[in-house]
Order: sequence, then C-alpha cells, then structure tokens
Amino acid sequence: MNSTLPHLGFGTFRLEGQTAFDAVSMALNAGYRHIDTAQIYGNEQAVGDAIQASGVARADLFLTTKVWTEHLSRDAFIPSVKASLAKLSTEYVDLLLVHWPLNHNTVTMEDYLSSLKEAQDMGLARHIGVSNFTVAQTEQAVDILGKRVLLTNQFEVHPYLQNSKVVAKCRELDLIVTGYMPFAYGAVLKDPVIVTIAEKHGATAAQVVLAWMRQQGYVTIPSSTRQVNIDSNLKADSLELDATDLADIAALDRGHRVANPDFAPEWD
Repeated sequence: MNSTLPHLGFGTFRLEGQTAFDAVSMALNAGYRHIDTAQIYGNEQAVGDAIQASGVARADLFLTTKVWTEHLSRDAFIPSVKASLAKLSTEYVDLLLVHWPLNHNTVTMEDYLSSLKEAQDMGLARHIGVSNFTVAQTEQAVDILGKRVLLTNQFEVHPYLQNSKVVAKCRELDLIVTGYMPFAYGAVLKDPVIVTIAEKHGATAAQVVLAWMRQQGYVTIPSSTRQVNIDSNLKADSLELDATDLADIAALDRGHRVANPDFAPEWD
C-alpha cells in the first residue's frame, strides 16, 4: 500500500465559501490529513483559511490542487500555481495535478507536462500527477516525463464504474490510482448489494465502498458536509471485506459515469 499519498482523503468538489471552510474544518478536526481541491472549484481560499484556522501543522498535511485547462499554456501555468498557493496560504502543495487533458492541440501535452515538472523543480509541488487521463494519454504522459515522475492518475472510480483498463495501465506504469466520486453522487450507497454487505458487517454503505477502494489499493477522496458522515467515513479503515463481498462488488460494474463534461477525452 502506498505510504506517500494517504489512501483516504477529503474531497472538496462542489463545496464553496463558508460551506467549504466548515467542511474542511470538520474533516481536519476528525483526523483527515489529506485534503483535495482544485483551481476550478473556486474554494482554494476557503480551504487555505480552514487549514490555517485548524492549527494542524503544514508538515502533517497532504494537500492537493489541480491546474485548470485555461491555465495550461506556458505563460499561464506557473503564475496560476503561485496564485493557488497564495490562496491556500502555503509555499507548496504536496501534489499538483493537471486537472484534465486538453482535447485540442492549442497547448501540447509536452508543453503542459513540462510546465508541471517545472513547478515541481521550483519547489511549488512535492509530487506531480495527472487527472482524467485515458490509457493512451497516461502512456503518452509517462513517455514524455519518464517512469516514476508522475505519482498518480486521478479519475472516476466506484463500484458502478470500475475503470479496469485505466487501472491496469496505471499499475503497469507504477502510478497510484486515485478514485474520485466513490459514491457516484450517492447512487451506489442505495445499491441492494452494497446495503446487504453493510448490514452483514454492521457498517454503513459508505464504509463498505471506502473499504472496497482501500482493499483494491486505491486512494479515494469522498466529500461530505455532515460531521457524522465525515467521522463515519474515517472508520472505514477498520472494515475488512471478505472474498465474497469483493466478488459481489466487482459484479456491479456497469459503466455508469458521473463526470463526463463536453471537453472530456474519448474514454476507454
């Protein structure tokens, strides 16, 4: 299991303003030390404020942000990262990701990955990675930068979208799989199979999904605005699913994709 990137993080997608501040504050208070944000979320300031107010030492945190597509050109990339760091009130992030691959050649992958590596070389990011990259794009990225330069590929993974081809490519190339939307906006939490497994273990449906992610070797970043769920999700670490549970969840894969904007790549 990877020790560099904590396997359970707190996601902040769709959280803004005071809601984001409160949620991150609750997460840090509960014991989360891995926080995931992005330029496009519009909440880096709130996340940074919550971290500052928490009293948690910066060295104890793993903080991720992502560079938005509009900032991938050579002249915009590094300034955008510095702007993110200012909002986050930190001199560096632990992980900097390219949020989405471009589906046009206005900026080449060689260019924006070179800028990503430059950010790391400047000390603005301890680790670098990509997000929403397909099998071919992941291969291309590793060809450009070399093996073991990129830490992770972050993409949608949950029981309804297990993304096995991209997962297999990441494993082949030594990239950590970070799965976002682990609950598919709550859809998988109502699944009878998940609910039955939860009842069997005296656990919540969310804990079952998070335990499944962990036992697959994935990092995941669930989001919540409720203290009870934030606390409960952390307790998924003590849940061990058996082989029958894992097989039953594997059978739920149905290609149900939640994140599919019009600028998305041609998915595998």
